[in-house]
Amino acid sequence: MSTQEFLNSHIWERHPRLRKYFAVVHADLSETYARDVGKWLLIAPLIGVVTGVVIVLEVVVILDGVWAYLLPRYYANHWLIIPGVLAGFGMTGLIMRYLTPDPDLHSTDEVIRSYHEHHGDIDLKSYWPKMLASVTTIGFGGSVGLEGPSIYAGAGAGSWLWTKFHGHRVTRADRQVMLISGAAAGLAAVFRAPLTGLIFALEMPFRDDLAHEALLPSLIASVVAYSTLVATLGSEPLFAFSKTLKFHNMDLAWAALLGLICGLVAMVFSITFRRLRAFMIKLPIPHTVKLLLGGVGVVLCGLGFAAVYSGPLLPLGPNYEVVRNLLANRYASTIVLMFFVTKAAASLCTLGSGGVGAMFVPLLLLGESLGRVFGQSVVHAPAVDLYCAIGMAAFIAAGYKTPLAAVVFVAETTGTPAYLIPTLIGAAVAYAASGEASVAGSQRLRQAPKLSQPIGVRAREIMQTQMVGVQADATLQEFFTTIAANNRHPAYPVLKGNQAVGTISLWEIAQVPGSRWGSIKVGEVARPDLAQVDQDTDLREVVRLMNQQQRHRLVLVIGSDGAPAGLITPSDIVLALSVEDETGIG
Repeated sequence: MSTQEFLNSHIWERHPRLRKYFAVVHADLSETYARDVGKWLLIAPLIGVVTGVVIVLEVVVILDGVWAYLLPRYYANHWLIIPGVLAGFGMTGLIMRYLTPDPDLHSTDEVIRSYHEHHGDIDLKSYWPKMLASVTTIGFGGSVGLEGPSIYAGAGAGSWLWTKFHGHRVTRADRQVMLISGAAAGLAAVFRAPLTGLIFALEMPFRDDLAHEALLPSLIASVVAYSTLVATLGSEPLFAFSKTLKFHNMDLAWAALLGLICGLVAMVFSITFRRLRAFMIKLPIPHTVKLLLGGVGVVLCGLGFAAVYSGPLLPLGPNYEVVRNLLANRYASTIVLMFFVTKAAASLCTLGSGGVGAMFVPLLLLGESLGRVFGQSVVHAPAVDLYCAIGMAAFIAAGYKTPLAAVVFVAETTGTPAYLIPTLIGAAVAYAASGEASVAGSQRLRQAPKLSQPIGVRAREIMQTQMVGVQADATLQEFFTTIAANNRHPAYPVLKGNQAVGTISLWEIAQVPGSRWGSIKVGEVARPDLAQVDQDTDLREVVRLMNQQQRHRLVLVIGSDGAPAGLITPSDIVLALSVEDETGIG
């Protein structure tokens, strides 16, 4: 006898009031745990552990291995930079050209594009070749940081683990969540800053929003990955500030001015990088030759700076030691500006030519350099740690469009919240001053607008009444030949009789081999996240439901008889708001 049968036959009949209260409690618990958080308590820690182990290997091989071996030799004999950098870039070009399907797609941009366009699916066949390419790029002197391969490593781990759990309460939509969770874990581990990893990964896909759906698993994965790394390599922070605990009111005004400067400079830097990257992608020469050209540029930057200054600064490699040097020692402003120029040029040459890495540490260093020069030459402050911190946060916020992560990063690495307000001001001003310019070309704006108040527009007023849908029991072949081939919609509602059960697009059927299209039903591959509203629903609620969807942003409007009456897309909402503005309604 089942539990329900036992309750029905023994308890409910004798105690009808208890049955009533049990139903209320059951409804409350169902609503409380509607997001099915239980599965993330198992999956997210696994993502964190796997990612943490990969990042430990990455740090040991690149930072403690190849780069630790080459850096002192570069300092001792600057001419060794030429064969060292060119050998690394040449190997990177060969690896990316012959061992990956698209040599121009890797690191953070690949993760962002996978989130938006491929449901979080990363091509795992080229996973290890790209990780090896990060060793030859960064370890031999490429002017980028470990965060690019770390984010990619974690995202790949999350995408791979999805293939092991798919079907066990894990849906297609969860792959995007696992992708972001892995990315958060990767950054949290490599920077030993779990909160920074969490916030950066949530901000990363969009220039104006967060990937809210990944919050809980990303939080768990970040903490576990961080714990895995510090258990192996220790918990000493990468960067040490002097922890000055006081700032004056005037420092807030200086913070805003420094934020403005960093925002404008970061905007120019971001635009220059995107144009250079687009030019190099289109350049009709082998990928290896492109990398060698970039390597020549990096060599010139390194030798050029070494000709001016022979101390412990070089605009090459991951440069974590330079972050510490700029914080611990006092350098002439002319030397720091020279480092800024050569570091910016070396980073452009490295990533612009196709090197495997990312811009977080270069942006960090560029901001720190500007902050140091500003603090000692404009403010004439006796201690410039505060302005270094403001410059870091401002440049990262402007370059990556991640203001929250930038501020949190400084708070975590300084070990004190004392700099929180000045860095927040600097980051906010820089973020606004830099506009939409970003070094991450795959970042997007949220496709649907957000409304804070009901505006009196109902779903029935803006819905499309002529909609094209497909029955769930139709085969993929039937859907493609009769509907998709004759229409150009981004997605289509999937119906079972008169009831909507999900959405489908060409992307879903492309994941199924063509030989099986005749036997696989549409309902088997459809996404089950189609929102439904009645005809009197306010536009604000429609927008809210649309923003919750991860890919196919459609809202189905249901008539009084329960059958679909229309469909609303983001373009319908934009049109409705445009008409509202023109007529002055609302």
